[in-house]
Amino acid sequence: MTTTEPAWFKSSYSDAGQNCVEAALLPSAIAVRDSKHPAGPALHLSPTAWQPFLTHLTQRDLG
Repeated sequence: MTTTEPAWFKSSYSDAGQNCVEAALLPSAIAVRDSKHPAGPALHLSPTAWQPFLTHLTQRDLG
């Protein structure tokens, strides 16, 4: 069995500062983590939970 490190990529909504979120496509989930803490925990979402998660984030009042 081979273990492959996920290919993490920055969210297109991340800013130029320190507020970055990274995601990785896994075989059965989408993982999300804080780029400032790459060794820290990652949130794993099923494909069916991914879209409602994104919808929730885009509908939040960040002001």
